[in-house]
Amino acid sequence: MSILFWLSVIFILYSYALYPWLVALLARLKPGPAPYPPYAPTVTLLIAAYNEKAVIAEKLENSLSLDYPREKLQILVAADGSDDGTDALVAGFSDRGVELSFRPERGGKMAAIDHALQKARGEILLMSDANNLYSPNTLRALVAPFQDASVGATGGAKHVIEGDGALGDSEGAYWKYESWLKKQETRLGCATGAAGEANAMRRRLYVAPPRDTINDDYFLMTQVFRQGYRMVYVPQAQSFERVSVSARDESERRARIVAGRYQAMARSAKMLPFKHPLWLWQLISHKYTRPLVPFFMILALVSALMAVIWPSAASPAWLWLSAPWNGLALGAQVIFYLAALLGNFIGERGKVGKLFYLTSFLVNSNLSALRGFWRFATRGQNAQWKRAQRRGESHD
Repeated sequence: MSILFWLSVIFILYSYALYPWLVALLARLKPGPAPYPPYAPTVTLLIAAYNEKAVIAEKLENSLSLDYPREKLQILVAADGSDDGTDALVAGFSDRGVELSFRPERGGKMAAIDHALQKARGEILLMSDANNLYSPNTLRALVAPFQDASVGATGGAKHVIEGDGALGDSEGAYWKYESWLKKQETRLGCATGAAGEANAMRRRLYVAPPRDTINDDYFLMTQVFRQGYRMVYVPQAQSFERVSVSARDESERRARIVAGRYQAMARSAKMLPFKHPLWLWQLISHKYTRPLVPFFMILALVSALMAVIWPSAASPAWLWLSAPWNGLALGAQVIFYLAALLGNFIGERGKVGKLFYLTSFLVNSNLSALRGFWRFATRGQNAQWKRAQRRGESHD
C-alpha cells in the first residue's frame, strides 16, 4: 500500500508543482525573450457566437476600438444557429465594417468557423469568443512574434475580472498560475497551449478539426506543432471575462474541457509532435497528467486507509507508512477533504469562506475531471457548445 501511496503523491506533485519547477529551471538556462519591434500583418478576428445577444454588441465595440490599422483588420462573426437575434445585432454593425457569416442551422462551433473561413482574408487568424474583451494593445502584442519564421501561433493572457467572490478569486488565481507556467514554457522554447479566447495562428497552418472535436482550440495548436512551428505566450495580450454565474456552471465547463482532453489522448497519434521530443514532454506533462490527478487522489486516500487497517512494521516507518505515519497520511487527507466540504457549505461568504473555498475549488475541479472522464467513456459529450452565462450579464 505504501508504494501506491507514494506513487500517487509523486504523480500529483509532478503535475502541479514538479513539472512547472523543472520547466522554470531549464528556462533559466536560456536567455530571456527580446522585445519584438512593431509589426502589422493582415488579421482576421474571428468571433464564434451562439446566442450571444447579451454580450455581442459590447464585444464588437471592443473589437472596433483595438489599437490596430483598421484597413488591416477584418472582424468576422461566425453565428451558428443563433435564434436570439445575435445575427441581427451583428448585421447592425455592417456599416462599420463588421462582417457576418450566419448559418441558420446549428452544426457546432467548428462547422460555424469552417463556414466563416471562406470569407477570411487575413494572414493571421485570431480566434475569439463573444464574452471576452481585449485590452487596446492586445492585437498588436499577439501578432508581433509572427516576425519570427519559427512561430506558428501565439496566445494571450486570460484574466478573470475581480470582484466576483471566492469563485472568481479561485479561478483568477488558477489563471495566474497558468500564465506563469506558460511564460516558462515559452522561454524554454514553446508554450503548450492558449486560452481559446485569445489565440492566433498563421492562416496557412490551419487544419480543420474533425467535426466531433470537443476541444477545438487544443487540436488547432497541436497541428501547428506537428507542422514544426512553435507557440509563443504573450502576457501583454490581455483578455478579460467574468467568471461563471455559479460553481455548478463552472463545473460543467471544466467537465466538458476534460472530456475533450481524454478525447485528445485517444487521438494522440494524430495530435502529438513526436518529431519534437521537448515539446512532446511539455504537452504530456502539462495537458495529459492533470486529467489523471483525481484517480491518483483516490488511490492516495484508499492506500492510506489500507495502511491504517493493515499497518506495516517495516522500516523506515515514513516510507512504509508504519505507525504513526499511516495515521498522519490518512488524517491529512481527511482534513483536506473536510476543509473542501466546509468551503462548499460556507460558500463565498466572508474571508473564512474564501479561504476554505480555495480547497473546495481544487477538489471540485478534480470532481469535474471525473465527470469529464465519464462523459468521454460513455460518449456523453458532444462537440456542440452550450452557452454559459457569466456574472454581470442580463438574463433577458
